[in-house]
Amino acid sequence: MKINSTYAGIPEEYANPATAKIVIITVPYDGTSTWQKGADKGPKAFLEASENMELYDIETDSEVYKQGVFLAEEIIENSSPEAVVNKVHQETKKYINRNKFVTVFGGEHSISIGTIRAFNECFDNLTVLHIDAHADLRKEYQGSSYNHACAVYEANTTTNLVQVGIRSMDISEKRTMNEDKVFFAHDMVVNEYWIEDVIDQLTTNVFITFDLDALDPSILPSTGTPEPGGLLYYETLSFLKTVFRKKNVVGFDMVELCPNKHDTSSDFLAAKLFYKMLSYKFSSDEIYNADIESDNLKIVNRISKFKENDQEF
Repeated sequence: MKINSTYAGIPEEYANPATAKIVIITVPYDGTSTWQKGADKGPKAFLEASENMELYDIETDSEVYKQGVFLAEEIIENSSPEAVVNKVHQETKKYINRNKFVTVFGGEHSISIGTIRAFNECFDNLTVLHIDAHADLRKEYQGSSYNHACAVYEANTTTNLVQVGIRSMDISEKRTMNEDKVFFAHDMVVNEYWIEDVIDQLTTNVFITFDLDALDPSILPSTGTPEPGGLLYYETLSFLKTVFRKKNVVGFDMVELCPNKHDTSSDFLAAKLFYKMLSYKFSSDEIYNADIESDNLKIVNRISKFKENDQEF
């Protein structure tokens, strides 16, 4: 059953699954979190906050919901971390195959193993842009390779993984990571060109996995593992706007909202940031559109790596 009838309370005419360009899949799962629990309540808080946003975006002069936003059935699988990842993978791939711009809102970060797997199967030469406080590069944690601490281990071996905002990790992860493609928070703060440096590491097709603890807890405290020294709001927007303008962002997920019933500001920030990312993707102003050369038009048309042999879900 859907959490809400439509995303952000938009009129039904813009929520038709046949005509909507955007799909949102929610995954209220918190099975592997290791400190503060509550990320399973994140999707509901995100949707409730979204209903209280203004749907006109001043910066892009757009109302992106008019592109059509379908709120898919929430994924309620929770029998095991592996089963959750497999279900997320299946549902994400189903909607990519329907030529939708697919987004996912968790839940904790282990769900991204499934979203990344689906996008990597569907798009050539994929970059996973991992925006996070934590490296999440453990091969296994607490007896499982489907733990939130392992969220991008697979992506590190199967995609072009670029990590931004990292400021907490285990020493074992240093042996796994490609440090040339890791942007540590303490380096970013003294490098005025860090955005350009990140862009240089990206391929044309980019999937963004955004862990909300990448943001500084002074602006978003409601997350499972808050870390000091994070990104602030406008520098985050500047970075994202540049990525959407210069690259073909094929989808994104957002995870680790751990709502606090006494302070809903984090819920609203997550809702606004999510909508802002959609606005950057679909803005009609050429400044926000990816500059794709004619020989890359097949990317814009979302040609997949798989064809007739794929399973229909």
